[in-house]
Amino acid sequence: MPYLTKPHDEFVTLDKHLAPRGVSFNLMPGQRLLSDEQSLSDTTIVLQKGAVSLHRQNHAILFGVVQGPSIFGLAAAASPIHHYYSLTAEVECRGYSLPAKETLQCLDRYQLWREAFYWMAWQTRLLELRDKQLIGANHYHQIRETLLMMLGWDDNLRSRIGVLNYIQQRTRISRSVIAEVLAALRKGDYIQMEKGKLVGITRLPLEY
Repeated sequence: MPYLTKPHDEFVTLDKHLAPRGVSFNLMPGQRLLSDEQSLSDTTIVLQKGAVSLHRQNHAILFGVVQGPSIFGLAAAASPIHHYYSLTAEVECRGYSLPAKETLQCLDRYQLWREAFYWMAWQTRLLELRDKQLIGANHYHQIRETLLMMLGWDDNLRSRIGVLNYIQQRTRISRSVIAEVLAALRKGDYIQMEKGKLVGITRLPLEY
């Protein structure tokens, strides 16, 4: 996301110590990062390259698309996750997974608490930003913020994800309302789209 700076140095340090303990994966778009035997309550996923969508299974809520590098389930062994989440590759992905208990042991053995704290603080800020964008905001403001977020993705990712579908899954706004707003923004030359994908943004009005 363009709004916050990802702690890359901390990721590099964590990755250096976690990678030797992980099982590598290389995935194509549409494949899931977690097997049927895994969940984020007992597994740490390290995404070194690519982008994944994060869904909460009940109600099929889309939290968003996360571009690598990224870590999921870093503190799962210390504080178990009670909801079931799925991670799906949106582009080609590379990374590895390891049991959450081994992650916790690694953090303790190599005194990586500072790096873990920085990473989890960044994730908390992302959740706060998502709440600010969606909770209590009207439909246009939710659509506007989601478009700006999508603009921060790399070109390959944007070329694969349909604007209308993504906004609908993220905000739960009706497709007809989203389509009406997108049509108006395109007509006013505020946004450029091609085959349903976001190409660019000239500027977005503060109000609709």
